[in-house]
Amino acid sequence: MQISRAKSKKSNPNLLSLSSVKMRNVRVSSKKSSLLTRTLYIILLFAISIFFFLLYSKDVLEDEQNPLFYNDFQSNSNPHHQSEQIRSPVHFVDEQLRASTFSRDLRPCVKPTARYKVAQESNRYLTVKSNGGLNQMRTGIADMVAVARLMNATLVIPNLDKRSFWQDSSVFGDIFDELYFMRSLRQDVRIVKELPKQLESAPRARKHFGSWSGMSYYENMTHLWREYQVIHVAKSDSRLANNDLPLDIQRLRCRALYHALHFSPPIEHLGKAHYGACFKLGSDFMAVTPQRLVERLRSRGGQYIALHLRYEKDMLAFTGCTYGLSDAESEELRIMRENTHHWKIKKINSTEQRNAGLCPLTPREVGIFIKALGYPLSTLIYIAAGEIYGGAERLSELTLRFPNVIFKETLATQDELGAFSHHATQAAAIDYIISVESDVFISSHSGNMARAVEGHRRFLEHRKTITPDRKGLIEVFDKLDSGQLQEGPYVSNIVKKMHRNRQGAPRKRSGPPPGIKGRARFRFEESFYQNPYPECICKS
Repeated sequence: MQISRAKSKKSNPNLLSLSSVKMRNVRVSSKKSSLLTRTLYIILLFAISIFFFLLYSKDVLEDEQNPLFYNDFQSNSNPHHQSEQIRSPVHFVDEQLRASTFSRDLRPCVKPTARYKVAQESNRYLTVKSNGGLNQMRTGIADMVAVARLMNATLVIPNLDKRSFWQDSSVFGDIFDELYFMRSLRQDVRIVKELPKQLESAPRARKHFGSWSGMSYYENMTHLWREYQVIHVAKSDSRLANNDLPLDIQRLRCRALYHALHFSPPIEHLGKAHYGACFKLGSDFMAVTPQRLVERLRSRGGQYIALHLRYEKDMLAFTGCTYGLSDAESEELRIMRENTHHWKIKKINSTEQRNAGLCPLTPREVGIFIKALGYPLSTLIYIAAGEIYGGAERLSELTLRFPNVIFKETLATQDELGAFSHHATQAAAIDYIISVESDVFISSHSGNMARAVEGHRRFLEHRKTITPDRKGLIEVFDKLDSGQLQEGPYVSNIVKKMHRNRQGAPRKRSGPPPGIKGRARFRFEESFYQNPYPECICKS
């Protein structure tokens, strides 16, 4: 039987050949199947990798209009167990300082619309007392230019506040370029240095215009012209609404503040060259050329941070913030608050203020914050501030982390600063100029200076302005103090995430928080001068 099969195979070679072909086909088919499986597996891995990359990148690419509030301190509180790598500080600071603007094809946009008419002669006059410090007066003056336009009045050069904390005796011409102010706005509002002689003794309406008032309010106020030729405005700050005003009025406010209200030549010359000759309404172009103090800063480090360290006696007394102070210092501040008549709130719970994020960051806290953002020890920091409460000892809590700290008093000569001695408002103007020109601006408290500088930097290509989330940072600082956290990559990661969308990128001005109704909502809207977008900033 076996011999018979063998003979059969030998007698039929085609049968053997067919069997071999079938076996080879099976092996080829098996190889193709294996190759297809491996290909599908690689494609699947690649797809999963892309998915996780996009999932991770989503947070990085979030728009600033959707702020991130990162408060998860419990999920991985052990700083020795970290899964995310942190970039080296030197690499981070290079990126941060080089990418110092967020223009996104946006530019200053203050040209009047086609409907705007040249100002007419008016024999009605508006006299003004500008109250507050430098930036409160500046924004108030810009408001009064717009109010004069709305009420068809001639604006008399405002009188400046001499009763503020600094009791500065400066007049308008000491701080601002008076003639340039008058000339540059001549098509918008008629401005004169003083009342005509025949009206000096004339009766006038003395008026406290309502805060954050709109068009209809000022249209109604024109009834005063029936009885008076002069209206005196006792306060200039926050007299205009932030929103819902005609586009031409909003742009007039920007022209008044950013173009017409130059600092006086001595201040501009010491800080930087003035930019009036470079401003053209037709092209909406403004250029600045650094000079003197800004140039000296750049010669030392090329790039610098301007830090508005609002750890000053008046601010601490006003806010009632005594964290980290001695009993004697706390009592000194309490007495100052009690004796300042126009400060309405006398009794303040310091702990509640701090927990709510209403206190200026201390020099130590600022040092921790800037270090956590990734800036290295060598970073050049210009301190835009008056005298720090507690002096050099308190300031050392910052300089231990960042020794390359400089004030205008060490940047300028005594002769250069001599003209500004005993004139705190003029000195503040120098700080303002250097802050606007800086590569990065950081403020330890959201006061008038911080808001004004932020708005000006937004107007000029959205220059990088980091706004500390003080309420969120207090949680970090408290955990550092209690030993639950340690300074290092983990804390740095928390702080960076917390401030990813707080660096001055373009966004429209925000309205009041939800739930606030009636006129009270106007107080809580974002200031027009803190963010003049979209009225004064357009796409190229």
